[in-house]
Amino acid sequence: MSTATANEATAPSISADEFQALEQKVLRTVELIKTEREARNAEQQARLAAEAELAKLRAQIESHATRSNVVEDELSTLRQERDAVRKRVEKMLLQLDELA
Repeated sequence: MSTATANEATAPSISADEFQALEQKVLRTVELIKTEREARNAEQQARLAAEAELAKLRAQIESHATRSNVVEDELSTLRQERDAVRKRVEKMLLQLDELA
């Protein structure tokens, strides 16, 4: 018996319908994998966009925090100046009262 005949005798025979069913399963699996890859790529792009937006927002927060500190310092200085002017005006009014 030749090896080709021996291989044919031991190999299971598969019908055309079974082969078509197997082919359809393989094609569905390939499509599923393709769909999953596309979904994964879309998710990755969305994640990268979200990370970029997050970095942008963090930079804005830092900028606003810095500006807020500057404004608070200016406000404090203006209040001190206002108090100093108020004291000088009160002192002048007292001097005017003493003259009258």
